Amino acid sequence: MSTDAATPDALITTLRQLLAPLARLALARGVPHASLDELLKQALVAAADASQAALPPHRRVSRITTATGIHRREVTRLVAGLRDGSSTQAPQARSHASELFTHWRTRPLYGDRRGSPAELPRLGPAPSFESLAQAITRDVHPRSLLEELLRLGLAAHDVERDSVRLVREAFVPQGDEAQMLRVLGRNLGAHLAGAVDNVLLDNRRHFEQAIFADGLSPASMDEFRGLVLDQWAALLVAMVPALEAMVARDALAADAVDPAASEVRQPVRHQLRLGLYTFDQAMPLPAGALLESSP
Repeated sequence: MSTDAATPDALITTLRQLLAPLARLALARGVPHASLDELLKQALVAAADASQAALPPHRRVSRITTATGIHRREVTRLVAGLRDGSSTQAPQARSHASELFTHWRTRPLYGDRRGSPAELPRLGPAPSFESLAQAITRDVHPRSLLEELLRLGLAAHDVERDSVRLVREAFVPQGDEAQMLRVLGRNLGAHLAGAVDNVLLDNRRHFEQAIFADGLSPASMDEFRGLVLDQWAALLVAMVPALEAMVARDALAADAVDPAASEVRQPVRHQLRLGLYTFDQAMPLPAGALLESSP
């Protein structure tokens, strides 16, 4: 495998490929150019500001203006927005529904003999939906969590049997565009940030691999989607308990640090996001199939 330094033309092509689906989303939801322009300027100024953190404020504005090509007056306004928080987004709140969904799919106690999420009695001792909900949080009533899963189209409640079952393979809520957009932003943002790090930084590599296959029929695509769901289920079962054990272990290590000790350094902690994606589109191809892997 060989690599070539990105030329300006290659960079422009890459940016166009990244912006095209975002433009399609903006058009579909009526976001005008002025709003996109403001968001792009905010992002450019924030990135330039972070790269010039060692400079004093009066010099930083000039350096940001030079780096971004944005007028100095606009940079001053945007930097002020960064400082007072008006141009930043608040951190995402913890999603109890998402956490419950993940535990239901990965904890053997709440699975059937095949390893799939079991249908659970709504009330009673474990394994029940009530016990699962209480294992996630005691601050939200199990009934409220059930209503949220039902609202998102993720679960079904059999009233006669008073049992609950999952009806979806992944936490992609139906009928809740705000939540779907948040999922889109988090997943795509993390993937893109990791990919950009891999291009710009030599000392930090994020895992990023892809497989390309051409010439697949609709029937083969249906078969492929089943394979992907099986692989994702296996990955969840393997990764979630392991990651939870790591988080608990590292939390104990952090608690063991004596704050009274001299030169106590705040332990470094990382936030991890692991994803699996697929994309397919119909396109005319010559006879024969091609299969290749890309780093």
